[in-house]
Amino acid sequence: MRWLLAALALLVGSPVLADELRPVSIQFEQVDESLWVLTWKQPVAGPADSRLTIPSLPAACALDGEPRRDSAALALLGSAKVRCKGDVAGSTIGWPTLAGQGDAILRVAPLGRPVQVHRLTVDHPDATIAVRPGAAQVWRSYFAIGVGHILGGWDHLLFVIALVLLVARPWPVIKAATAFTVAHSMILVATTLGVTGLPQRPVEALIALSIVFLAVELAKGRDTFTRRLPWIVAFAFGLLHGFGFAGALREIGLPEGEVPAALVSFNLGVEAGQLLVIAAVLAIRAAIARIAPKAEAPALKLATYAIGITGAFWLIERIAA
Repeated sequence: MRWLLAALALLVGSPVLADELRPVSIQFEQVDESLWVLTWKQPVAGPADSRLTIPSLPAACALDGEPRRDSAALALLGSAKVRCKGDVAGSTIGWPTLAGQGDAILRVAPLGRPVQVHRLTVDHPDATIAVRPGAAQVWRSYFAIGVGHILGGWDHLLFVIALVLLVARPWPVIKAATAFTVAHSMILVATTLGVTGLPQRPVEALIALSIVFLAVELAKGRDTFTRRLPWIVAFAFGLLHGFGFAGALREIGLPEGEVPAALVSFNLGVEAGQLLVIAAVLAIRAAIARIAPKAEAPALKLATYAIGITGAFWLIERIAA
């Protein structure tokens, strides 16, 4: 019984210090026949974490001068000129210290050729620069980015967890989660095409408010509009969360010539990640109800307050920022 309560607490109580997925972001862009510009964003845990890491370069490339260093919120920014001898296709580029920093998103922009995007992981910290990226590479990369964003983007993840706890029944939960995906997909496409857009800071604050709203609905413990028609509420908030996803994709970038494939695979990855979370939360709740029915109500109350406090903390933090 204790491990079930611990698992539920871990799902809803751990994200206080991390409200979004913050991968290493690397861009390698060609300027002329031999000159490339390397820029990167390196997340840091705090002021003490101040060492700038330099991406590993292709064998035929070397830095042209000292890298420039800047800082942003919880991140270090690096930039450098790079000189390369000959074509870099077939060479590898990567990030040497992924073990403590999760994933990295690498964009390579050769002159006159399509941009290619690679996802670097602890097991595969380097990527081979392709002559021309294939559609399969785009599908794999953006599907994995979508899954990672919902599982590591704590604000979106916590919203899904709250929705599952509120609805509780598998089929209505899946319908609500799918409505959420359809809504944020619409906004994501519209933002990518330049049809609409919102500033990121107020969007992040409103996303936190959506979490607080669901926590309040959970705490009421009675029949409400949200409990009766959760897919409508999920769709409405999905439109809002779509602007948050668009901000994440804006930082990662989309590969030229493969934008539709990237958008579709990213959204499929988000949906796959949501279904994993739904299955996990429903399984934990069902196990608690079966093994120790008397503990279900206290566990749900604990989860409700953890969700509400976390959402309120983010809301205040994002308004004050």
